[in-house]
Amino acid sequence: MVRKKRRKPFWHNFKFKYKLTIINENTLEEVVGIHVSKLNGVSVLLTVFTLLFVIAALIVSFTPLRNYLPGYMNSDVREQIVDNALRADSLQQLVERQNLYIMNIQDIFKGVVRVDSVQSLDSLTVVRSEELMERTAQEEEFRKQFEESEKYNLTNIKAEPVVDGLIFYRPTRGLLSSNFNPDERHFGVDIAANPNESVLATLDGTVVFSGYTAETGYVIEIQHNRDFISVYKHCSSLLKQMGDKVKAGEVIALVGNTGTQTTGPHLHFELWRKGEALNPEKYIVF
Repeated sequence: MVRKKRRKPFWHNFKFKYKLTIINENTLEEVVGIHVSKLNGVSVLLTVFTLLFVIAALIVSFTPLRNYLPGYMNSDVREQIVDNALRADSLQQLVERQNLYIMNIQDIFKGVVRVDSVQSLDSLTVVRSEELMERTAQEEEFRKQFEESEKYNLTNIKAEPVVDGLIFYRPTRGLLSSNFNPDERHFGVDIAANPNESVLATLDGTVVFSGYTAETGYVIEIQHNRDFISVYKHCSSLLKQMGDKVKAGEVIALVGNTGTQTTGPHLHFELWRKGEALNPEKYIVF
């Protein structure tokens, strides 16, 4: 009972209402009268602080001010960082596959490995992935002499400013069975591959043609930046339609043997720029 009597006056005093009056000085007439208490005052202060906090949070969240806070980053910069990380990872995987591929070719020339099909190369790459290609002392000496002799040979410098910053993906896995030969109207390269092997877009771009012709079977063409156009022929099926946006390395079709101008499962790949057929081997390591 004693505790209740002690608490009651405090709570009663907290809820006790006071009257704030505004009186006209000349007439002593009451203009405004407001009944307030300590509880009302605390409630008003909490409401004001809450509104200020919400307004400040909205300003920080939906304005460039958030870029100055720790942990926040411009969306464009973040997208660029993620894109660079993906490209670096893709390049690393591509270099590793090329190193293993060259190592297998060396063993084939030495007679260590017998070649029977494309699949054997792929399987060897997986089984022997722990081995690395090592240069011999003779090769190192030859490379050193060649680089020293060709250091000031300006005729060997072939600048290609149009491809600066572009990363060309290999369109499919397989062996190069036919090279670029415009004299015989062979405006691309043939890559012998397993049926239904994935066909990848060599660059970012837009599909400008996706259809079937009697001579080349299922064909897909992609328009890229800097006036590049890539063509993929003799596919077994197409996974993209005209107007679709594709990313470099994205699967767009499957290797096949369609059309009359084919002798087996392979991909005929062409690269064009401004109406001129280019040798894909100058831009892509097959």
